[in-house]
This record gives sequence, structure tokens and C-alpha cells, in this order.
Amino acid sequence: MTQQRTRLSPLSSDPIPAVVTRTPIQHPLIYRKRLLDTSEATGGDLVAVYAESQQQPYAYGLFNPRSELSLRLLWNGAEFPDERAWERRLKQAVQVRTEVLRLPEECSTWRIIHAEADGLPGLVVDWFDGILSAEAFSLGMYQRGSLLMPMLAQMTSAKHWMLRPSPQFLAQEGCEPDVLATEGFPDQIVVHEYGTRFRVRFAGSHKTGFFCDQRENRRKLAEFCADKTVLDLCCYTGGFSVSAALGGAREVTGVDIDDIPLQVAKENANLNHASARFVQADIFTWMREMLRNGRQFDVVILDPPKLIRSRREIEEGTKKHFAMNRLAMRLVRPGGLLLSCTCAGLLQEAEFTRLLAAAARSGGDDFTEMGVSSAPRSFRTIARTGAAPDHPVHSGCPETEYLNAAWLLMD
Repeated sequence: MTQQRTRLSPLSSDPIPAVVTRTPIQHPLIYRKRLLDTSEATGGDLVAVYAESQQQPYAYGLFNPRSELSLRLLWNGAEFPDERAWERRLKQAVQVRTEVLRLPEECSTWRIIHAEADGLPGLVVDWFDGILSAEAFSLGMYQRGSLLMPMLAQMTSAKHWMLRPSPQFLAQEGCEPDVLATEGFPDQIVVHEYGTRFRVRFAGSHKTGFFCDQRENRRKLAEFCADKTVLDLCCYTGGFSVSAALGGAREVTGVDIDDIPLQVAKENANLNHASARFVQADIFTWMREMLRNGRQFDVVILDPPKLIRSRREIEEGTKKHFAMNRLAMRLVRPGGLLLSCTCAGLLQEAEFTRLLAAAARSGGDDFTEMGVSSAPRSFRTIARTGAAPDHPVHSGCPETEYLNAAWLLMD
């Protein structure tokens, strides 16, 4: 590293640490193996990023040597971002949700910051009717949370905010920081989307407390449920279950292994005067028992949690998706609907489609033992959807298109 590459911030006399890549990289997420020299930088630093043969930086980003995903790019170009650059990023994200998508007219909850898609890699923030709930995936972004969250709260007139590290923060970022929150941050809140009400409990919940990304899919599902029997697998707090009941379903059953989300699911059904039954069980055990009993449903939703968090988990996570869908497909009556979802961004849509086709074809002795036909099934895809539009997809970061939902008519 030459001394020529150590730049001074125009906002202070402090030097800006530099890191070097072999060639310029435009993707916002850069793995450690692609970095040549990081000797000047320490964990959490805002760094200038140089290509090996250049004396001017081509980008600025946040660095953590402990993470395999060591560098997250924030700004491209040689010019150092001015002191209002963070504020502009936040303001642009807010304007998309409020002025372009006009979400406040229909809902009181939505994703307000979607990481790389909003130019803030390593940070997601959801809005819950005046409450900001955020999750940090990078050390550098977590360290700046005490600056960014009050700024966003002022911009949106939010009453409270909370920032917590992701569940994998220790393994991925090498430390385990505390949760940051305003004094008096509430334990829970009731929000609504398109007239449906949901209770959000923040303590002990997954992610930011609620899955806003499935909002449009919940609404669409209700259109298929009139006078139908509906099964919601991995139902969490009952979003699809409640939507199905409000869509006129004759019978709704939600299944999940975690007790606390199921308690919230029951409260959500009560909030909406919706009739639904919730069962605490491992879905594999439960599905096999239903197949032994000869039970099938008109509509089945399979929306598992994220099963692939890194490239090391692709093989195992893909096998789990295959096994889940193989059983779920046999629980759908001929002519019925399976809504199969994956939120594993590393399982791309084409591969997910092949997986579903293979699951439909798959027979086996275990089906025979359960008294189920092992003959292959087929399906017709009537729709493919993804996350709600407040989870935009960035052209330079295909990973931001992480949610795939396949709507299958089972033959």
C-alpha cells in the first residue's frame, strides 16, 4: 500500500483507510478473497476502495476483516461523499414508499430501507405505524445505527426506533453487540394492511417483527380461498391463515413448530374475527400423519423460513426445500392450489422451478408405506410473484430479488 493512497476526509483531518481490489468491482457486496490489501483498515471503518493499478479510489464502503463478506460498497466514484450523503440515501428511500408507492394510503406497515436496493447494504428497516424496527447485518452499519436511526425517525416523525444485530451477527461479523432502542420502545403494536389487522411483538420475534414482504401475496391468496379448505405450513404469526379466513375459506389450519408465534397467530385471528385453527408441530411429522390419514386440502401454502444463509448451506437447504415440497404437493387435492415460497436468495428462480418439478415427479417407498400413491404428479404454474414493491430489486445486485413464490395448480 503506497502512502499516496491514504486520503484525507474533506470533513476532517482524519485519514481514510484504503483497501485494494485487483480490478474495479461494481457489485455492492465484496468477499474477503477478492481483496488484495486491507492493511490500513480495521473493523467498521469507512474505507476508500482502489483498484490495484489506480491512484484514485473508485468507491467507498464499510469494511470488516472478520467477515467473509468483508466490504459493502456505499458510494461509487472518486469523490468522497459529503456529510449529507447518508441523509440523502434515507430520504430517497422514504420518498419511494410514501410518494411513489403511496403505501400510507392502504397500510400502516412496510419496508422503508431495503439494504443494497436502497444503497444501504447491511441494513433493513421496517415501519410499523410510527415505530421503526431495524436489523443490521454488518458491523459498520450497526456502528452507524445511533446516527442513522434518529435521522430516519426525525424524517418520518417516528415515535420510537430499535436496531438489533441479525441472529447470525456473531458468526458472520465476529461480535455480538447490544440492541439499541429509544427509551420506552413498546413491546408490541397493532398494524393493518388492506384492512387486515396484525399484532407485531418485537421481543423474541424473527427479523424486524413481521414479514412485510408477503403483503401482496397474502392479498392475492385470499382470492383463491372462498369455501375452500386451507393449510398454512410454517405459518409463523398467521399472515396467510388470517388472509385465507377473511377470503371466505371454509376451514383454515396453520402449522408451525414455535409456540410464541402461534400465540400471536391466534391473537391475529381474533383481531380480525377470523376462524382458524393453529397447531404446534414439526411440519414433516405433521404432513406425514395427514398423508397416512388420507387428508388433503384445496389450498396449501408452504412458506418456510430462510433455509440457505450462505453458499455453504446451498446443498443442505435445497434438499430441505425439496423434501418439504414433495410432501406438501401430496396434500393438495387434484385441481387444488399450492403456493410454494422460498426466501433464500441463493436459490435462484430457475433452480427453484426445477426443484418443484422434481418434487412433483418424486415417488418412493415412504409414500407406499403411508398408503399414498407414489405415482408422479404434475402442476401448471399460474403465477410467479415475489416480494412486495417496497422491497425493490437493484439492477446491480440480483440478490435483492430474494423471495420467489410459485402458484401451482396441482393435477
